[in-house]
Amino acid sequence: MRNALSAFLTSAALFLSLGTVSAHAEVVGKVGVDWIGNDIIVEAVSDPGVQGVTCHITYFDRSVIDRLKNGNWFEDPSNSSIACRQTGPIVIGDIDLSKEGEEVFREGMSLVWKKLVVNRIYDKSNNTLIYLVHTRELTDGSAKMAISTVPLYGQNVTWTKGAPQ
Repeated sequence: MRNALSAFLTSAALFLSLGTVSAHAEVVGKVGVDWIGNDIIVEAVSDPGVQGVTCHITYFDRSVIDRLKNGNWFEDPSNSSIACRQTGPIVIGDIDLSKEGEEVFREGMSLVWKKLVVNRIYDKSNNTLIYLVHTRELTDGSAKMAISTVPLYGQNVTWTKGAPQ
């Protein structure tokens, strides 16, 4: 029985990890906003498909006291912001050039379903990378979002698969 449970948990973890994005966030700041322990978290995320670009994401982290006081115990608010900048030589790998772009980062904001997501979109006509931060929920998507852009015009950019034509 124990081996079967262990195998199930390992399989479930493997299945869940197949859909994860390879970007890793590093907490670089944490600002307390009140006496009950609510914080604003600042994370640095390097784009896994574009070397030399780092995004800083901020979001609200509810305390246990706030969760008990206000209910909605299992999730944080959808409020977030993003700022992305060139932090080194830009090397662009095999990125999705479609209008939908691609997800470059995802982090849970609730016990199960709510996710903080960063999508990258390449604006070919303006030669700019656009980063969109938003939350994704199973049934009720949030209209709260923010964008940041990294213009490539005038930059020495290396495209590993060749620049888009």
